[in-house]
Amino acid sequence: MNIKPQLIFILAIVFLGGCQPEQTETKDPTVADITGKVESLIDQMTLDEKIAQMTQDVPANKRLGIPFMKFGEALHGLWFNGVTVYPQAIANGSTWDPELIKKMASQTALEARALNITHCYSPNLDVISGDPRYGRVEESFGEDPYLVARMGVAFIQGMQGMGEEQFDENHIMATAKHFVGYPENRRGINAGFSDMSERRLREVYLPPFEAAVKEAQIGSIMPGHQDFNGVPCHMNSWLLNDILRKELGFDGFIVSDNNDVGRLETMHFIPETRTKAAILGLKAGVDMDLVLDKSLALSSYRSSILKDTLEQNPDLIKYIDRSVSRILTAKYKLGLFASSGNEFKTDTVVSRTEHQDFAQEMAEKAIVLLKNEDDLLPLDMARLKSLAVIGPNAHQLKPKSGTYSLLGGYSGLPPYYVSVLDGLTKKVDGKVKINYAQGCDLQGESRAGFSQAIAAAKKSDAVILVVGGSRRTCGEGEDRDDLDLTGVQNELVEAIHKTGKPIIVVLINGRPLSINYIAENIPSVLETWYLGMRSGDAVANVIFGDVNPGGKLTVSFPRSVGQVPVTYLERPDFVGHGKGRYKYSDKSPLFPFGYGLSYTTFEYGNPVLAKSVIQAGGATTVSVDVTNTGMRPGDEVVQMYIRDDYASVGRYLKMLKGFKRISLKPGETQKVEFELNSENLAVLTQDMNKVVEPGTFTVSVGASSRTEDLKTVTLTVVK
Repeated sequence: MNIKPQLIFILAIVFLGGCQPEQTETKDPTVADITGKVESLIDQMTLDEKIAQMTQDVPANKRLGIPFMKFGEALHGLWFNGVTVYPQAIANGSTWDPELIKKMASQTALEARALNITHCYSPNLDVISGDPRYGRVEESFGEDPYLVARMGVAFIQGMQGMGEEQFDENHIMATAKHFVGYPENRRGINAGFSDMSERRLREVYLPPFEAAVKEAQIGSIMPGHQDFNGVPCHMNSWLLNDILRKELGFDGFIVSDNNDVGRLETMHFIPETRTKAAILGLKAGVDMDLVLDKSLALSSYRSSILKDTLEQNPDLIKYIDRSVSRILTAKYKLGLFASSGNEFKTDTVVSRTEHQDFAQEMAEKAIVLLKNEDDLLPLDMARLKSLAVIGPNAHQLKPKSGTYSLLGGYSGLPPYYVSVLDGLTKKVDGKVKINYAQGCDLQGESRAGFSQAIAAAKKSDAVILVVGGSRRTCGEGEDRDDLDLTGVQNELVEAIHKTGKPIIVVLINGRPLSINYIAENIPSVLETWYLGMRSGDAVANVIFGDVNPGGKLTVSFPRSVGQVPVTYLERPDFVGHGKGRYKYSDKSPLFPFGYGLSYTTFEYGNPVLAKSVIQAGGATTVSVDVTNTGMRPGDEVVQMYIRDDYASVGRYLKMLKGFKRISLKPGETQKVEFELNSENLAVLTQDMNKVVEPGTFTVSVGASSRTEDLKTVTLTVVK
């Protein structure tokens, strides 16, 4: 790994008046250089100073010149005021475009450096297990491990940089979370315990972290809050040492999730004292104790907890030295020792115009067209005299404190926010009369606003009905036991539908919802998730056709909460009289993984293999011609799924192993090619080895995970 210029410590230290060691600058230090500097510093540190380094947000050590390392959250922009807020992670996943994610993360890193933030707790590499009751669905890129891996690698590479740019003055250190299997719980509850086979761990939850370590060289990792197969992640040496460090080769530092070393005592009830909890965390390899409110009652890595025990048992100090070494190494890599003034800046607007414009571009590419009967969309402004904009999510005023609830969790406060009402009003520029009515509150039971909303609809040529959820109904700690629209929103939809006006429903939400009435009765439906600070501009451009929506779902939509978990990652279940179906309802999702429509149409040719027979360990390609058969330019996401037809172990019916977003003009054809190799053809055998087994493989290429949207070809693998 190339490390940027750092400082060499001169070993002669004057221990008078708290003097700092003399520092000089050198060029291109090697890993060995940093190792030597770190070892020298550790030799000079007192036990109290070592323990202090293991608490997040620790002040600078002036005696030894050890710098301050400020952390932040950066899921979709920084969690601070004055920053650019991009679309939420679930919306970013819907772009199916890793390069967009990479650029967003690189812009976020620039804003972070402007605030002297050098270490962030993002990205979220959790694979959503098909249970949208879980409030943190919105923080994930989706339900598929390959997709999450590709988006996660792009995020990390954009934020940290690669090669000579890694951790330079324009990049910061990322933290992949939550290691591992965090969403796999039985009740859709945040931090619920995870019980799973090693097969499911390795097939579904581990791949994004493996890619983060091996491809993106992630600098930091955060374990999950939960109990994993009976052992909490923060004391799980098998996960953190055997799997993460020894098997995957992770060499960065591990930071706890908030209060989680202490929670070994207070939530998991395993150690009887905080000291024992701290020792368990240290031995498992948790290097830094994150306590967001800096509460002494919740902290574990502090001298009053550890020092007496360490002095009585000096053999434990090796764990302290190991963790401090990893933390100091990160500070060297980030160039903090070379920084003369790295105090945290506050109340600074760091959002740039070009970042805000890019946030809008991302938002436009994230929007998913779920339904469009009779080509109601896009609207023709020249044929409209009036337009009703209705719904609790249509508009939001600037909050007095906090941030806009329609940005999703882990959002900063941007310089401004463009609501759907704002965006449409600006778009029509007085050419179309806008009739606005809120109709109802997002969660309230009052129908008092229905009459005003109905009146607005009746005097308009078309209706934009904006419903869904917000940070009040979804996000961390906002788990639910039903997936319907909250409050009386569904009744509002029914009331407006009865006016007979053309209706476009715009969903702003953080989780898949059971929107059966909307899916059955409303002609056009847009899933927008949380689109960031330029939400309204993006929605307006899609509604009026300046942008052709090309996003695709990365999570399946259930028909009801009773269908949960719902995901395309299914194993064969057509047994007995049930034939894999519910007795009284459709088993298929309301909208499947990979699904999304366009204002144009696309035709797929038959997939073609460069070689239809290969040897195990060999490689070939599959290609398909995709043609825009409509009248508008548009984007299509071409998806490739693979299944080993007959293998020594059970498999999912299909798994995503390739995708590419392409742009086509009317009548244009593009050949899209994917590689088939020992990585994406392998199965995990009974002893957990990755092996390509001889036999036939079904390779499916198409527009979504639905069988009817895919065309297949058979590949044969021989010994």
